[in-house]
Amino acid sequence: MLSRLRLTDYRNHAGLVLAPGAGFVVLTGENGAGKTNVLEAVSLLAPGRGLRRAALSDMQRQGGPGGFGIAATLAAAAGAVEIATGTLAAAPERRQVRIQGAAATANTLAEWLTVLWLTPAMDRLFVEPAGERRRFLDRLTLALEPGHAHHAARYDAAMRARNRLLAADEPADPDWLTALEVQMADHGGAIDAARRSAVALLGERLAMTPDGPFARAALTLEGWRGDADRLLADLRHNRARDTAAGRALAGPHRADLAVTHLGKGQAAALASTGEQKALLLGIVLAHAELVAQRTGHAPVLLLDEVAAHLDPVRRAALFDRLAGHGQVWMTGTEPALFADIGDAATRVTLG
Repeated sequence: MLSRLRLTDYRNHAGLVLAPGAGFVVLTGENGAGKTNVLEAVSLLAPGRGLRRAALSDMQRQGGPGGFGIAATLAAAAGAVEIATGTLAAAPERRQVRIQGAAATANTLAEWLTVLWLTPAMDRLFVEPAGERRRFLDRLTLALEPGHAHHAARYDAAMRARNRLLAADEPADPDWLTALEVQMADHGGAIDAARRSAVALLGERLAMTPDGPFARAALTLEGWRGDADRLLADLRHNRARDTAAGRALAGPHRADLAVTHLGKGQAAALASTGEQKALLLGIVLAHAELVAQRTGHAPVLLLDEVAAHLDPVRRAALFDRLAGHGQVWMTGTEPALFADIGDAATRVTLG
């Protein structure tokens, strides 16, 4: 968990220092006070582009000196760990990462902290294009397999390079093309295996969850599947077709996470808006419990405006289920929404 968080020239925060405790961390304040900005900052302490997927240059404070900093102290059994990320004014789109003061890559953050989130922007996850669900699944997978980020980054880089070679006016160098396809195959096979393992484990966890206020989901991974040998064969066979299409038509980037409302036997995309929110929340909660069970460390949960969109019964059930989970950051404009949490929470009013 985070025992200290410091933001410097980040979004609307010129300088903000928080000392959250274990359990609930409740951020309240008027709209525009920067509550979600704090959650976004915490999400950047894990690999990826954060919960908004914003450009790094958009995160620096307007009117500030340029660049921004996010620093945190993690409370660990072996002692405190200092991690930090941000940008410099001279390179606003180049992310810097430091662990215990030493330069590191963003992907190595997964070895120290697992962060999961649920935001209002995710409400349409089940009706959005497949790419949004793949990103969601990859975050879930990363929490169970820290090496997943490395495979995903290498696969994407090799695929982009292959696409450029196939689109060039000159015929592609066959040796270079083969080398890129071997990279895609190696990393793509690992991606597919990790995703399918995560889906299977989460599906088992959801099946064991008793019926309650949050709808239970069944998960399947649809689209392309296979190991490294299968992908390498597909890539070699499809070169002409991929050239015409301008992209690779086989591989884990063509997969989709299919979600079904178990109680109704209905695809999540066809469920009501309220049911979709309940399904998504149920998946996130079950996954957080799965991660804690398998790794021994509860992930940091970021729940943006979730309490405001639940009726009192579901809100109380959410707080009961999260009690004792680990560190859970929640935002809301009304402090009264969090009255049922009790006095153990860290409460911060922004603005």
